[in-house]
Amino acid sequence: MTCSEHLSRVLAVTQPVRDILEQRVDEARVPTWCERRGWTSFLLALSDVQLRACEAHGLAESLLHLESPPSDLLELGRAVTRVTALPRVRGATALGGEALRNVGLRKRAQLSGLLSAVAAMAEAAERIVDVGAGSGHFTRLSADLFERDAVGLELNPARVEAARRRSDGGRARFLAVDARDELHLSERDLAIGLHACGELGDRLVRAAAQARCDLALVSCCLQKISTPTRAPLGSGLELRREHLGLTNLTAQPLGVEASIGVVIAARQARYALGLLLRARGLALEPGAEMSGINRRRANAGLRLIAEQALAQRRLPPPSVAELSHFEALASEHYATIRRLSLPRSMLARLVEVLVSLDRAAHLERQGVEVRVASLFERAVSPRNIGIFSSRSGVRLPAA
Repeated sequence: MTCSEHLSRVLAVTQPVRDILEQRVDEARVPTWCERRGWTSFLLALSDVQLRACEAHGLAESLLHLESPPSDLLELGRAVTRVTALPRVRGATALGGEALRNVGLRKRAQLSGLLSAVAAMAEAAERIVDVGAGSGHFTRLSADLFERDAVGLELNPARVEAARRRSDGGRARFLAVDARDELHLSERDLAIGLHACGELGDRLVRAAAQARCDLALVSCCLQKISTPTRAPLGSGLELRREHLGLTNLTAQPLGVEASIGVVIAARQARYALGLLLRARGLALEPGAEMSGINRRRANAGLRLIAEQALAQRRLPPPSVAELSHFEALASEHYATIRRLSLPRSMLARLVEVLVSLDRAAHLERQGVEVRVASLFERAVSPRNIGIFSSRSGVRLPAA
């Protein structure tokens, strides 16, 4: 099956549920799409144990084990599971400890998997271009491992300087560049984007297609775009920033940065913060309550983020009574929100696969061989979809 054919299957599942994508569940109120489909009583009747299972394993999988789910909801879950299934790239490159000093285990696994996946492509390339290089680990490792010139392009000048210090005079070099605006590739390049965020992923796909060079892209944070919507590269869907942000929701038994329990508690704290700020007379878009605050701070509970949010707005700090009131209100309301949000959260992977296949289909239309596959275990990174393309007939990663 080609990427274009796979994209058509994903679109066929997505189009009938566009209304679910359009209406977020931000309040303890039944959304129109849920009431119209008759799912409300089933979702609200889920026990706390069943709810936690749905959040840990995903609604689509959990529906198979729940008693008397609505037939159309069950079929939607099966369809989502079916069209989002991707082959898994196998293999890892052994990396020496000295080369990855101070690099976390999850990042090491990502580097190891991607280096293994692109080995044949790198051997055929004259130069490796690491777009959004960050701290420059992949740039340095690929230059050494494949004995190729490698250039890391990174927006943050401080990271570029740090990467230069680490490179120790090897074949890797680093440039401070905003690759969203300026990205020059050559036909014999291998372009790499390991967790290229938002519109940078689209820019990289277009640039690789134009240069007719090989590409390996693992996307991340699709919602990081400078426009309200993402226009498809081909026959996909135009998606708003909030649709793309949905892809950050990942159902898995264990959290990547924190336990699932901590993640849910942090979301409830953010919801409570929104209630508090609106009660103070502030008009907020959903999600804007955490503007300027590191999302991880919500792990510590409402008090910390409320103090910071109010201080940013030059408002008096929260009182003990305020904190207690909105924590209790959030606890009551958020239990309902969690249940009603399950069908929309089930579409997160669908949107992520849709964007990846839209990019892949664009490359395919340029006469490029393309493979889309998952590259890591979700415990290593939930953002694990790799797009690999080559015009030169180089062997792409095997699944």
